[in-house]
Amino acid sequence: MATVELKKAVKRFGSVEVIHGVDLQLAHGEFVVFVGPSGCGKSTLLRMIAGLEELSDGEIYIGGTDVTNVAAVDRGIAMVFQSYALYPHMSVAENMSFGLRMNGVDKQVIEEKVAKAADTLQLSELLDRKPKNLSGGQRQRVAIGRAIVRDPKVFLFDEPLSNLDAELRVEMRLQIAKLHQQLDSTMIYVTHDQVEAMTMADKIVVLRAGHVEQVGSPLELYHHPANLFVAGFIGSPKMNFLEATITQPSANRTEVQLADGTRVIVAANTENASTGSKATIGMRPEDLSGSDGDSKLTLKVDVLEQLGGTTFVYGKCAGVENFVVERPGSETIVMNADLSVSINADRCYLFDDKGLAFSRE
Repeated sequence: MATVELKKAVKRFGSVEVIHGVDLQLAHGEFVVFVGPSGCGKSTLLRMIAGLEELSDGEIYIGGTDVTNVAAVDRGIAMVFQSYALYPHMSVAENMSFGLRMNGVDKQVIEEKVAKAADTLQLSELLDRKPKNLSGGQRQRVAIGRAIVRDPKVFLFDEPLSNLDAELRVEMRLQIAKLHQQLDSTMIYVTHDQVEAMTMADKIVVLRAGHVEQVGSPLELYHHPANLFVAGFIGSPKMNFLEATITQPSANRTEVQLADGTRVIVAANTENASTGSKATIGMRPEDLSGSDGDSKLTLKVDVLEQLGGTTFVYGKCAGVENFVVERPGSETIVMNADLSVSINADRCYLFDDKGLAFSRE
């Protein structure tokens, strides 16, 4: 079973600690995505699992075996890099089989493994080509094929789609997701793109500054963010935030007052909070598209992003710039006009002065 477990994993570079005692348990067969902004430690954490970075403290287990001090080559993992790392003088088949040939695997076995991987990745017609004669997506598939032929316990992907254009990124996302289903293997994928995380993952690990902020399924993180950081990171466009003051604490429907004096009802349990406490209300653009609601705001329209079926309306709302509302593409929106925004209490989020989410139940 290709489970992966990290226990109090710490990484220091000199006196600077960049990974702070991370505990994670990843089940066999899961597609797990490490996501977060640049510098959050996601690639360092992946390299620690791979054995390319030594732990400063803590332990790592793969398949129940302690691999903390085991060399990368003996951990039963295969890694796909952002840069492809293909040998330019070798053909596709030679690149895919290189590791097996170096380990003295029988020639017939190598040919069978390469043929099977090439068929899975739609590379069978390209086995004699050199990397320079391949597109970016094809090169990335060769890099993935090189990993597949090793039959690893765990696949590790370090931002493999960053060098591809938008159309190829979508295509490769689908191919990697299908590959995961076919291989029934454990995959750990690093990206800074939360759209990739939401569309591919069984489980998302949100990282910030070397700490794990929240772990859960994509929809769990979307609907139940633990704090302001996760709420603002998961979702595109990002969640709108307005500073507020709690005026009527409640076990279910809390009233808050915004900076401009507007009062808003939020479905949140604030019975342990006091009147006058500072808070932040969060509203997703897609939850502000209806005409009915428990409260109303006024948006001064500045910018329109018309995408055909959907229009994103940006403007100033309750003193906050770049507030965004999603509206149907068929709706006529007037620039520089006031747009009425309805708020449904059950689709709002409330966070305390430390950024932690109040319960919505």
